[in-house]
Amino acid sequence: MAVLTPASSCVGSKYHALGPLRILRGLVCLLVLLSTAFVMLVYFGFISAVIVRLFSVSYSRKATSFFFGAWLALWPFLFEKINKTKVVFSGDIVPSRERILLIANHRTEVDWMYLWDLALRKGCLGYIKYILKSSLMRLPIFGWSFHILEFIPVERKWDADESVMRLMLSTFKDPQDPLWLALFPEGTDFTEQKCLRSQNYASEHGLPILKNVLLPKTKGFCTCLQELRGSLTSVYDVTIGYKNRRPSLLDNVFGVDPSEVHLHICRIPLDSIPVSEDETSMWLVNRFQLKDQLLSNFQTQGQFPDQATERDLSALKSILNCMTIVTLTGICMYYTFFTVWFKLYVSLVCAYLVPATYFNIRPQPILNFLKMRSNCHQSNT
Repeated sequence: MAVLTPASSCVGSKYHALGPLRILRGLVCLLVLLSTAFVMLVYFGFISAVIVRLFSVSYSRKATSFFFGAWLALWPFLFEKINKTKVVFSGDIVPSRERILLIANHRTEVDWMYLWDLALRKGCLGYIKYILKSSLMRLPIFGWSFHILEFIPVERKWDADESVMRLMLSTFKDPQDPLWLALFPEGTDFTEQKCLRSQNYASEHGLPILKNVLLPKTKGFCTCLQELRGSLTSVYDVTIGYKNRRPSLLDNVFGVDPSEVHLHICRIPLDSIPVSEDETSMWLVNRFQLKDQLLSNFQTQGQFPDQATERDLSALKSILNCMTIVTLTGICMYYTFFTVWFKLYVSLVCAYLVPATYFNIRPQPILNFLKMRSNCHQSNT
């Protein structure tokens, strides 16, 4: 079987030139995002995800979703209103607030951020969770936020990851809790070198040779379906394409790229996905073969088929949300710098979050703990 030439990832020049004013604006945006993330994490995330969780997991998730959903909404505001990036949706128009497993191709390091633009419009921004490489959990501030938001860390070694995934997935089964669980089955972002390795593997094993995506790893997807099939509504297959060139994180922060982001959504009922692991694995490979064709057509036509209409972000709501978060951040920062008790509180929270994130520790509700103790006592007697 012939190996195809991977599609180029950096075609075209940057959408905006990186001038002095754009650098200054980007630095201000970065400062705002970092400072608001820290305040949201320490003052609101800790209370909602740790203190409230001692009494109720469900209410803890609702409160965490409310606070972090407000902070995460700053990113679509940055993309669409400040940077003027055009986000184009196509494919199926999906309903709001479903419990779903979302799979997407991984074009660049910021793909996952553009899923927030879709989640915001569907009322599930604070409920989106990602399966991501464990090294990202060690990032200061952001790694702690990933832990609070219950992202699933993986080493990309199945022997080490299976028990962690199954344990965390077992806590997501309550159908009353909204859930968007996002998975990138390729396991890493797309590069030409990785694509060639993927094509060689496919050629050796009689699998489809793809040039715009990598061959998906199927274990994680199959495990998600095995654990959550009874509580999910559907699977969203999202294909992401960028006009001209793929952006980096700093391209987004400074607003130099991308000019357009295209998201093609296919909503797939669970009863149309096979149950057995072998058949599910082949089903996923076939989906990525369709993605590969979609991206090939996107490169020649400049868009995905069946463009859909999603509501535009409200500039007024976005500005009010941003002003509220910045105001709260300013107040909390003031008291942190000038009040001893606030400094002590922040120090204790940070001292908790470092080991809790590293060892993936989450408190259990007190009533559950007491019931478990009571059951153990009854069984012993």
